[in-house]
Amino acid sequence: MKLTPIQQRRLHIFKRNRRGYWSLWVFLLLFGLSLLAEFIANDRPIAISHQEQLYWPVFNDYTEADLGGDFALPVDYRDPYIQEMIESAGGWMLWPLIRFSYGTINYNLDQPAPSPPSSSNWLGTDDQGRDVLARVIYGFRISVLFALTLTLASSVIGVCAGAVQGYYGGRIDLLFQRFIEIWSGLPVLFLLIILASLVQPNFWWLLGIMLLFSWMNLVDVVRAEFLRGRSLEYVRAAKALGLSDIRIMYRHVLPNAMIATLTFMPFVFNGAIVTLTALDFLGFGLPPGSPSLGELVAQGKDNLHAPWLGITAFCSLATMLTLLIFIGEAVRDAFDPRKV
Repeated sequence: MKLTPIQQRRLHIFKRNRRGYWSLWVFLLLFGLSLLAEFIANDRPIAISHQEQLYWPVFNDYTEADLGGDFALPVDYRDPYIQEMIESAGGWMLWPLIRFSYGTINYNLDQPAPSPPSSSNWLGTDDQGRDVLARVIYGFRISVLFALTLTLASSVIGVCAGAVQGYYGGRIDLLFQRFIEIWSGLPVLFLLIILASLVQPNFWWLLGIMLLFSWMNLVDVVRAEFLRGRSLEYVRAAKALGLSDIRIMYRHVLPNAMIATLTFMPFVFNGAIVTLTALDFLGFGLPPGSPSLGELVAQGKDNLHAPWLGITAFCSLATMLTLLIFIGEAVRDAFDPRKV
């Protein structure tokens, strides 16, 4: 697809912001690696060759009987007996770089958990003996996927609500504004805590609860663009030609409103990550045991004698949020009409 001259200009401005441009590539690299978390940090081998057959534990569940054992029980691939059985038959096991998943407990620690960084646990373990690096990788993926889903869903609802307000105006705009003023005045964090305490939250339930309040972030911006755009000459001409309101809103007014929307989306994304981290820190976020950066922050607070927990949590969150802020600044500059 060939870019228009103004799109090429915006892309050039974005690339000229070296801090935001390279932050985008670093963030995409980290996110891409986190999507392959099962191949980087896992307590299962990626592949096993045994008795001239190839097994893929990273994709499938096997029992000891499938590998020639005596019991139809799930395989503990870290068990020395299983490893010796495969090696004695001339087979091999291809392990990930980190031999721990986010919930794997290391029972072979040299000292009580939380244990400091070592050759087997590069960033140490938490107070339950779980590998910190593995939990950071999986927690990063969940945080980004959660924030991305929430940002896209809330943006769609916010853009639609702002478009209806700004385009029709009058009583619809007035009633909608009064509703938003009341809804935005509610103590969001306390309501999230109350709702999360009534049910056992999971990824989708928590996403739905936060979506109830996050859609208002873009309403004012889109509403202002539609209020300005509906009085322009080409919109009046489209109405005179008999085009429907939906077609006018979608084809003629929305493209201009999306410019302001896109500049705010990285910051909405950032806020979603912070909110999820705060809920996990307070214990009202993802289910217990889930890989969570907020839970790692809480462990750092509760285990001040294990500074690697707090330092790892701080560095992970600071790096992720800083990259997103730099990307947002570059996007804002690229869509700034004074620079295009």
